[in-house]
Amino acid sequence: MLIVDTNVLIDVLQNDEQWVDWSIGQLRAQSKVHELVINPVIYAELSLMFESIDALEATVERMELRFQELPRAALFLAGKAFVRYRRDGGKKQNVLSDFFIGAHAAVQRCGILTRDVRRYRAYFPTVDLLTPVGAS
Repeated sequence: MLIVDTNVLIDVLQNDEQWVDWSIGQLRAQSKVHELVINPVIYAELSLMFESIDALEATVERMELRFQELPRAALFLAGKAFVRYRRDGGKKQNVLSDFFIGAHAAVQRCGILTRDVRRYRAYFPTVDLLTPVGAS
């Protein structure tokens, strides 16, 4: 199982000039060895790009992404990571989506395909990240 971060999916859906080739290549390569997964947070973030749930569902199906609920242990861990973030001087008042995604990967002991590594590395150091060379 490999969690696919929203930014990778948006690269593909928006045909991002800088990242589309890397993101498509990684999705194709990783789908051969991992089940590609999204969770409710990623689903909600993706929904911003669609006019209807049917259109989103069709895209999720076409991209062969499996939807998985967040385990309670991941929700708990996300809250604990957020407390650390605030103690470290973080300014956001609400738990950030990266904490839910990172905690999900940590609890499931799987990796994340992403271009956004800063919070994952800082708060979920045991999670393997598949990233472009030089991603920060």
